[in-house]
Amino acid sequence: MLEIGKDFTFVGEEYRIQVGKHDYYIDLLFYHRSLSCLVAFELKIGEFKPEYVGKINLYLEALDRDVKKVNENPSVGVVLCASKDDEVVEFTLSRSLSPTMVSEYNLKLIDKKLLQKKLKEYIELAETNSEDS
Repeated sequence: MLEIGKDFTFVGEEYRIQVGKHDYYIDLLFYHRSLSCLVAFELKIGEFKPEYVGKINLYLEALDRDVKKVNENPSVGVVLCASKDDEVVEFTLSRSLSPTMVSEYNLKLIDKKLLQKKLKEYIELAETNSEDS
């Protein structure tokens, strides 16, 4: 999350909004200080699907009607997916007026050798501490 910048302030995880008689949950909600707006993040583990835009648009409208303050700008939506087909994204967003972005994310794992070294150090430390007790 550090990659999104320094002007973000965390508002909530699984942030509940209510539309009609239904409860919905925004994966992550931030406030962007420079843009003066709420930013809703939807996290998807698979490839982008067009229906994700409908869902984020519902969230943005609910935020703007019920959460946003008068002096704030309209909310922005970000859909983070494991992968995306650029043409599907383009077609999906071409008629949308909402400020929504779709982006891929990459998982970064610790180098295997470093992880093995740290695990070995931890086991040795744990064994030493259990012998001392």
